[in-house]
Amino acid sequence: MTELRYRSPFELLVSVILSAQATDVSVNKATEKLFKAAATPGQFIKLGERGLKEYIKSIGLYNSKAKNIINTCGILVSEHAGEVPADREALEKLPGVGRKTANVILNTAFGQPTIAVDTHIFRVSNRTGMAPGKNVLEVEQRLLKFVPDEYKQDAHHWLILHGRYVCTARKPKCGACLIHDLCEWKEKNEFSLP
Repeated sequence: MTELRYRSPFELLVSVILSAQATDVSVNKATEKLFKAAATPGQFIKLGERGLKEYIKSIGLYNSKAKNIINTCGILVSEHAGEVPADREALEKLPGVGRKTANVILNTAFGQPTIAVDTHIFRVSNRTGMAPGKNVLEVEQRLLKFVPDEYKQDAHHWLILHGRYVCTARKPKCGACLIHDLCEWKEKNEFSLP
């Protein structure tokens, strides 16, 4: 359900690392060519940091992302037989991988009932009153309590898309919102029509 294009847990991991402070559109544009040249940790290591930068230089922070991805590939090869681990602790030890990225991988690649909280989900959860929190961890923990188990697999994808396209930061489209009547945002009527 993610808008990132990938064919394996490894390609998803690379795409999510690249997507930090970048759009999915820009990541997909870069990875379309990149994944034809390299699609495994070993192939990325052969490509090298300099070679990787050539494919991702259109993405913000590409220097540090390239370094993190190559170092991550080294760890995947040496400690995980070239496979992406399905374990939060192991994922969070990889360079460039924090809790949000680990949650995306665990949920999307491995089907675990996690919820990755990004800026869109943080905004939607607080604005609507669905799962208010002062930080992303509080919001994540509340969402995990609030969202029924049968929806946890897809909940963060739905919330991201809702925040990206309906409950936007600057001009929310409250008139087009499916949960308008449930939303607790005091300012929603100011933006009643898209």
